[in-house]
Amino acid sequence: MTRVLITGTAGFIGYHLARLLLDQGMRVHGYDGMTDYYDVALKQRRHQMLLQSPGFTATEAWLEDNETLQAAADDFAPDVIVHLAAQAGVRYSLENPRAYIDSNLVGTFNVMEAARAHAVRHLLMASTSSVYGANAEMPYAETAKADTQMTIYAATKKANESMGHAYAHLWDLPTTMFRFFTVYGPWGRPDMALFKFVDAILEGQPIDVYNQGEMYRDFTYVDDLVRGIRLLMDAIPERPETPAAIETGDSLSPVAPFRIVNIGNSEKVRLLDFIDAIEAELGIPARRNYMPMQMGDVPATWADASLLQRLTGYRPQTDYRDGIARFVAWFRDYYGT
Repeated sequence: MTRVLITGTAGFIGYHLARLLLDQGMRVHGYDGMTDYYDVALKQRRHQMLLQSPGFTATEAWLEDNETLQAAADDFAPDVIVHLAAQAGVRYSLENPRAYIDSNLVGTFNVMEAARAHAVRHLLMASTSSVYGANAEMPYAETAKADTQMTIYAATKKANESMGHAYAHLWDLPTTMFRFFTVYGPWGRPDMALFKFVDAILEGQPIDVYNQGEMYRDFTYVDDLVRGIRLLMDAIPERPETPAAIETGDSLSPVAPFRIVNIGNSEKVRLLDFIDAIEAELGIPARRNYMPMQMGDVPATWADASLLQRLTGYRPQTDYRDGIARFVAWFRDYYGT
């Protein structure tokens, strides 16, 4: 029975991944700091549901608490580690950048140390489409340069990729970094656009629409995302014998068992169209407060997910209108609206 240590299981993506792995008969140990970046009650409810499964155990502590993290890993003895916990949010990184250094750099180093100590067969860690920064060549490909990050959040995630590569090279630790593209769905984060828009519209409050709505995002439904992660767990990178052995378009490192993979819907959706779909699902028009571009934001993201498909045979494909409908159904049920 595969034993998987997941950091961030009280979080949005971690909860969905843990549930999927438990449904497939795996043992899962969750590690989460229950930070108050957003509603802790939502995080607690996610963990409560996971704890109903006999295959799930959890430790509640911060990533920066290295002693507790290493003890949890020692007790559980994972075969695989999936590192999802992080200080998230592009805009919050403008207000509290130090939180990103502590959690995303120090915390990720601690997770890598646990993976090295237990010689796990695969370490998978979350990155973000934000690492592409000012790169204007789209759709974004993993082999493209990504050296122009525009926020501390994105910079810490790019640093995680570099740290992961170093450990993969030094310790022959198979490592996959996945770059997420605007994940949404039931049990989502309250700081994300879909959650904020639905909540505000139902409350009769205006919504802030940045860059006059002329923004594009590759919205990725959470069930598609975690399915991609699950399949990548079995796509373990191997150090190539020679650089010439690496196929065109593969981000596999020439000197390490290390790879970067986009997980996105491969569809560029205009923000105004996304809002139109929310209005249609709710049956309520939004009061739109059009605003200029937010500092550090990018006008568009768009994933080339062909490498994911090559490695796993899978590509996310949930239409954003269907995903919005599922989120709204969850939101109305959870909040009784």
